[in-house]
Amino acid sequence: MSKIEWTEKTWNPIVGCSVVSPGCTNCYAMTMAARLERMGTERYRGLTKPSKAGAVWTGETRLVEETLTEPLRRRKPTMWFVNSMSDLFHESAPDAWIDRVFAVMALCPQHTFQVLTKRSARMRAYLSSDETAGRLTRALSHGIDGIGSLSIVSCHDGLSGFQLPNVWLGVSTEDQRRADERVPDLLATPAAVRFVSAEPLLGPIDFRNIPYPSPPEDEGRRGSALDGHEVAGLVGNCIAYIPALDWIIVGGESGPGARPMHPAWARSIRDQCARAGVPYFFKQWGAWSEDTNQDSPRGDYIGAHPGVEPIQCCDTVYMAPVGKKVAGRLLDGVEHNGMPEVRT
Repeated sequence: MSKIEWTEKTWNPIVGCSVVSPGCTNCYAMTMAARLERMGTERYRGLTKPSKAGAVWTGETRLVEETLTEPLRRRKPTMWFVNSMSDLFHESAPDAWIDRVFAVMALCPQHTFQVLTKRSARMRAYLSSDETAGRLTRALSHGIDGIGSLSIVSCHDGLSGFQLPNVWLGVSTEDQRRADERVPDLLATPAAVRFVSAEPLLGPIDFRNIPYPSPPEDEGRRGSALDGHEVAGLVGNCIAYIPALDWIIVGGESGPGARPMHPAWARSIRDQCARAGVPYFFKQWGAWSEDTNQDSPRGDYIGAHPGVEPIQCCDTVYMAPVGKKVAGRLLDGVEHNGMPEVRT
């Protein structure tokens, strides 16, 4: 079972990645890949290189054939996080690899797959392409031993392209800039469930300021990322909806070099989700916890926890590096475990 609170198991048919934005700076997967290589795990050989800041990705990715079919060997319905050690839509991974991953997911309707990416533009292009369904059908009939021909038929939500009902698509957004860049791509991507992982949360995010990528004829009815938006006539004579985000995960950073998360950032997203009726999952505070003795920033508390530092937002809060276990995952005394409904 996975230690990630919002999933059950991890599945890594592709490994390897590269740093693309500030959220990658302290990536746990880089450190883990380097450690596994030192332990002799061949699939991670050459995927990281040493640097002054520690192991860093080389940008090479690798398809792991023996792992690709792992979900096919598990009958029990399971929530799988896809590519915790990579990014499925990494620029060095060919479409043929992605085709095979989606083909396996199509063959496992009993499972739910969570795909999280920072390469939102490629995800949008891949899943919006009219050629994707055909490539997946060929992958199903030729790329997996023992599987006969199967045609993918998809019901989508008014956008061109296709979707699988058991695949959740998400983007990682650590601050407003990355949310502004990636969430519109996500909203324009055909998906059964769309989610955002705001972890590590390095700055405030207002999802209400992120517009839908509406066509010009619907410009006057433009909504936000947390609002539903009716769109007529995109497919035949159907009336469809570009839905709001279905789920938002928030978490602080943990591990060596972890950066603190201002409590106001987590509370703001919680409140935005509550107003919009969007499930909210507070994963963790990370390595830092709010100093409850802010009126005495040089008092005994700070003496017991060296490294306490102020972090500014709408107000100044003092955060202490107490470690992930001590910091916990309660936000204002409440454990938030909101999740979308699993669709079958």
